[in-house]
Amino acid sequence: MTAACPNAVPGHRPGPESLFPRLEPLLALVGRPAQYVGGEVNSRVKDWGSVAVRWALCYPDAYEVGLPNQGLQILYEVINERPDALAERTYAVWPDLEALLREHRLPQFTVDAHRPVGAFDLLGVSVSTELGFTNLLTVLDLAGIPLRSSERDERHPIVVIGGHGAANPEPIADFIDAAVLGDGEQAVGMITDAVRDAKRDGASRDETLARLAATGGVYVPRFYDVSYLPDGRLAAVTPNRAEAPARVRKHTLADLDRWPYPKAPLVPVAQTVHERRSVEIFRGCSRGCRFCQAGMITRPVRERSLPAIGAMVADGLAATGFDEVGLLSLSAADHSEIGPLTRQLADRYAGSRVSLSLPSTRVDVFNVDLAGELSRNGRRSGLTFAPEGGSERLRRVINKMVTADDLIRTVTAAYGSGWRAVKLYFMCGLPTETDADVAEIASLAHDVIRAGRQASGSRDVRVTVSIGAFVPKAHTPFQWAAQAAPEVIDARLRLLREAVNANRSLGRAVAIRYADGAPSAIEGLLSRGDRRLGAVIERVWRGGGRFDGWREHFSYERWMTACRDCGIDPAWYTTRERGADEALPWDHLDYGLDKQWLWDEWQDALGEFERDDCRWSPCSDCGVCDGLGVEIQIGPTGRDLIPLPDESDA
Repeated sequence: MTAACPNAVPGHRPGPESLFPRLEPLLALVGRPAQYVGGEVNSRVKDWGSVAVRWALCYPDAYEVGLPNQGLQILYEVINERPDALAERTYAVWPDLEALLREHRLPQFTVDAHRPVGAFDLLGVSVSTELGFTNLLTVLDLAGIPLRSSERDERHPIVVIGGHGAANPEPIADFIDAAVLGDGEQAVGMITDAVRDAKRDGASRDETLARLAATGGVYVPRFYDVSYLPDGRLAAVTPNRAEAPARVRKHTLADLDRWPYPKAPLVPVAQTVHERRSVEIFRGCSRGCRFCQAGMITRPVRERSLPAIGAMVADGLAATGFDEVGLLSLSAADHSEIGPLTRQLADRYAGSRVSLSLPSTRVDVFNVDLAGELSRNGRRSGLTFAPEGGSERLRRVINKMVTADDLIRTVTAAYGSGWRAVKLYFMCGLPTETDADVAEIASLAHDVIRAGRQASGSRDVRVTVSIGAFVPKAHTPFQWAAQAAPEVIDARLRLLREAVNANRSLGRAVAIRYADGAPSAIEGLLSRGDRRLGAVIERVWRGGGRFDGWREHFSYERWMTACRDCGIDPAWYTTRERGADEALPWDHLDYGLDKQWLWDEWQDALGEFERDDCRWSPCSDCGVCDGLGVEIQIGPTGRDLIPLPDESDA
């Protein structure tokens, strides 16, 4: 028997027993069992009966990808700081464990206390890519939660999604109860309050969802009806409940300094893709790259001050023991005080094992001084630069205002400061792209090798050219664009490989990394799809679709078969260009961007007109700042880091 908790919330059932005694014998039969055991440094297990609201937070991918995710870690801390709520984490299990869980009738579990996910009040899912939709269905099914929201009742958690991959949630509208747009720190508190009060009042599931919808910042798909025109295009998405607003607004966190999360990042017990103290130094981007959904939907720019960043770095290193600090944002070097920031951090940790990295660095702002600060302690993390388009003409189309001279100047600084390898990221299949645009990537790569050899005085320099297929995304100027077919992408990638290898001396120093066009075609199908694609996703999942974001698990034929079986023409969603008057499936989801402004940007792209960064030029009237009460921050935000604590005071 479980002893009664003295702080138990009246009227709440005792917590479910841990599944670990039944799970543990199975772990010897699967690959990488450590990912399922929990117990990470800085993880939390709170008493079930002492709180009113219980969240299971899910990242629908493998532990190695999901654990470092900043968004999930932030929500985990924010919720667990509340005395009336708890949060535990769950990740997608690999197919080997999934089979064993089904065989032994064990449900989806959390890694913190190994409680069944179906016992929680809310299942919060952070979606970073549409290719994770099939994993979401696996999580729901293993948890004993009906796939379709319409089939759930009071026994089941409310399924809430967020994240950039959920910017257009319509393809999975039937499988979720609610979606949150924008920043989650305050939104998760608002949802927790609403669910707590609804439980106290004895409200039904439907009434609880109505209360969430009434906030204006939570999208409840079941409260909206969708109609279509005879030609298949969308006619309208209209509310069917008084509580549901015509347009759902995004949440915007105004002052990042007041939300210094995660304060104590999780330290993994199994290998993960990133193991470092990551600090988000600002949120949002005003560069205006027309392909970039993240840059569009996270506007406006909000910087953290140097004292706040310094405190987060120091506290995080002390809490974790990590020896690398990653300064994160969509373009970290765009922080208005990146020079003082890196210099002061390098001063603070001089002579230690702590290294600094900028995982995202713009070509046109990286310089010798920045290179020196990042490499001062002798350890050099990788440098990645993203010209995105092969030719300057194409970079005007996408509004990536970077020239070939900018690139050569930047890599010269890097190679001259001791780096021997850099990575360049490009996209293939961009609007108006030609074979000639792609071939210019090879010329740039060769020029980079020449510059590197000259700057370093050595022939031992390398460049990795990484190519991603362009996928048009909702809430961007390219949401109307036609997507290049997989065979077009593959043909241009073959052309690029031949062009790189045409110069044997330089080509040997260039490594090319790319995936074929098929996965991007499915990502494009889902990124701009509507509710009719829910049947396709379910059919793919029932046919064995799992971990579609992983090349070894992805099956293009499985998706094409499901489309045929469901009467869906994927090309209608991908390679078809939209018109100005077409209603789009996400028009009722308000990220603050004016649709006419996005259309004008699309027309400017076709005309190869560039748009200046609105942090340093007049406002372009994108609409984001209207009514938000949030002003774009251009610094300076604070000149000095806080001093290190005196160890004698410890």
